[in-house]
Amino acid sequence: MIFSNNKFYISSLIPLKEKKEVVFIGRSNVGKSSLINAICENQSLAFVSKTPGHTKLLNYFNIGDLFYLVDAPGYGYRKLSAEKDVFDDIMGNYFENNPYCKLVVLLYDARRELTKDDINFINYLDGLNLESIIVYTKVDKLNQSLKQKALNNSKKCFPNTKIYFVSSLNKKGINELRNVILQKLEINEKGL
Repeated sequence: MIFSNNKFYISSLIPLKEKKEVVFIGRSNVGKSSLINAICENQSLAFVSKTPGHTKLLNYFNIGDLFYLVDAPGYGYRKLSAEKDVFDDIMGNYFENNPYCKLVVLLYDARRELTKDDINFINYLDGLNLESIIVYTKVDKLNQSLKQKALNNSKKCFPNTKIYFVSSLNKKGINELRNVILQKLEINEKGL
């Protein structure tokens, strides 16, 4: 499997623009690092912190020497107002004029209501014409009616964006997400 051939590559303030990239972004503590670890079947690949706002840089993970998965800083949690400017600068620089960014995986915690930050961010991405999908994390903690409520809310807010449900804990939806990533990157399971 392509994803099992993985290694941490570099942390950076600026986009590398070397290989195709899939970036994972969402609010702090939404489970970006845990999801990357689950996709790559490597629980020590991306550092998982219990402290919100721990990721401060773009963390690049080399997958099979074919592409990068990028763990981006989270939005929505900033201890200092100055951190907002740093986040905005890093992500603005990353998204604008970056032809290597082939897919934005926008993560939401399935247990939480969408916030103004969430809606503003997806609208920002739409304005840049970036390919994006919505991934609800932590679905193992939801019953079926709460999952349906999350889906209905998302469809109202983002009618044209594909929505997926995953759990890093029980691996629900992980294979489907791997396939979506490879399809968007135009890479088959053999790396061709």
